[in-house]
Amino acid sequence: MTKKNLFLIAKVFPKAEHFKDAKNALLDIIEQTLEEDGCIQFELYDDKKNLYLYEEWIDEAALAQHYEEPYTKVVFDKYQKWLAAPVEVMKMGKSEK
Repeated sequence: MTKKNLFLIAKVFPKAEHFKDAKNALLDIIEQTLEEDGCIQFELYDDKKNLYLYEEWIDEAALAQHYEEPYTKVVFDKYQKWLAAPVEVMKMGKSEK
């Protein structure tokens, strides 16, 4: 059985007054995150209201390790003040026949 990568989309709901703060905080950790051993892809998108992270990890353990990184924890701590609603995370695997 082939090991399948983990794909993730996270929708982040910043308060309007903290949109730029949240966006910049996420942009600031992209390079470090991409250097993590288990990270394949980590991209940020926005629609001028919400932020969307598109991520690909080698497995769930790599994602769990990302959540433990100091720079990730700093962003999560700031979310307490900045977000209007909890982050929605969708985890998925690639569909195959």
